[in-house]
Amino acid sequence: MTTAASLGTSNRGSAICVGRARRAWRPGWIHRLAAVASVALLAGCSTMPKVERRDVGEEIDLSGYWNDTDSRLVSEEMVTDCLSRPWSSKAAARFGREPRVIVGTVENRSAEHLSTETFVKDLERALVNSGTIDVVASSSERGEMRDERGDQQTHSSIESAKSMGQESAADFMLRGQINSILDAAGKEQVRFYQIELELVDLESNRKVWIGQKKLKKTVTKPGVRW
Repeated sequence: MTTAASLGTSNRGSAICVGRARRAWRPGWIHRLAAVASVALLAGCSTMPKVERRDVGEEIDLSGYWNDTDSRLVSEEMVTDCLSRPWSSKAAARFGREPRVIVGTVENRSAEHLSTETFVKDLERALVNSGTIDVVASSSERGEMRDERGDQQTHSSIESAKSMGQESAADFMLRGQINSILDAAGKEQVRFYQIELELVDLESNRKVWIGQKKLKKTVTKPGVRW
């Protein structure tokens, strides 16, 4: 016959066994978790980034933001349009030579940080490579060159030193701005860019050409809301 005392003894024995089992299980579980975490940490630390060389002319668009491909394609297209307009031939007839152009400021009025300096250089490259106009150095570049010519006057031979006051003045200035509009809903975002350029006669301030280029990109990120 089972007595209350024997039941109490049995329950205490069970509790002791369970307690021992828990104490025996906890360290093992903690050790296993620590081991897994250590392996993951070591794996993360030892993982090297994957680097793959790509053709610089290849169009790669990962985020939908303004990138090097946009800068190159837009500059080439807008310069082609600019040089195909009547102002170029009229200027050549007026001056009796190729017109001289300086690329001024391109303002970033977009909602993102982008390199307008790269775009300015792409514009200069497209203008120079056209072979139909002369491109004058920017104001910041001229300062460095003037310093060099001044140094030549003191330290170079008379025959090799370049004369001061012989710079070629620009006839026209190309300047503009980049604007953007962002529209997002759910997982999709639309990025719209509008690039405005204008060519101004530096003597009369007349605008002889105005160009505009628009870009629109859609970006979809699975499982992400903007």
